[in-house]
Amino acid sequence: MNEAVRELVLSTRLTPTQRRIARELVNRADEVAYLSAAELAELAQVSQPSVTRFAMALGFDGYPALRRRLRDLNGRNGRPDRAGNELQQAIRDEASNLERLADGLSDLSAIQHAGALLAASRPLPVLGLRAAAPLANYFGYFAAKIHPEVRVLEHGGSLLADRLEQAASSGTSAVLAFALPRYPRELLDALAEARALGLRIVVITDSPVSPAADRADITLTAAVGSQLVFDLHTAPMVLAMVLLQAMGDADPTATQRRLEAFELSAARRNLFVE
Repeated sequence: MNEAVRELVLSTRLTPTQRRIARELVNRADEVAYLSAAELAELAQVSQPSVTRFAMALGFDGYPALRRRLRDLNGRNGRPDRAGNELQQAIRDEASNLERLADGLSDLSAIQHAGALLAASRPLPVLGLRAAAPLANYFGYFAAKIHPEVRVLEHGGSLLADRLEQAASSGTSAVLAFALPRYPRELLDALAEARALGLRIVVITDSPVSPAADRADITLTAAVGSQLVFDLHTAPMVLAMVLLQAMGDADPTATQRRLEAFELSAARRNLFVE
């Protein structure tokens, strides 16, 4: 169902408000098929008329027609089970996000292409601002074990453009960016700068209708949980590690050599207790 919903929303140019609705539609299609316009508006934090205009932008007479289409795609005859308290449901939703991520990896072409691009870039900038900064650092920590020069860029401002220029002049051919809600304007400006420098852009984001997707050569998506006060980033973190695996698989001999060198260094310096 999700692939059909993706095609539905990607076929239309959407406003920023409509993108927020589309994100919920793509990430939670099974549930949205049984929500009222008011419930979907609350979920996406938009007005109820915005939901109606969104449905019409997709070519439907109104939201009820869109909902019927989603139910047809769903192929089930009832509202999904919402058993459990709010905290339990938030965790179950995260499990569903991981299931959708796994289903999306049935075709490995995009992740393999992205891994090869990033593995070949010297140096490799990894960009993540605000909420995405910890994920960029997490990826960068492990990437440095198999890549000779990883540069984590976690601060915005004019220095960010400087660091991208410096990386490009040092031989960078591709950049990885993490773009998670809410999307910082500085991140989008940095991706535009990377594009102007002739760099290939790989983006890990939460939805194919993310504003960062418009600026990427390869967009890899993993849904973000939005049922708690702050977003859950479980699926994007898993996708980051899958991408790191693809980087290692792009040059397994060099990867193995660098990992063995690290283990020897760690043993010599007695880094770990076990």
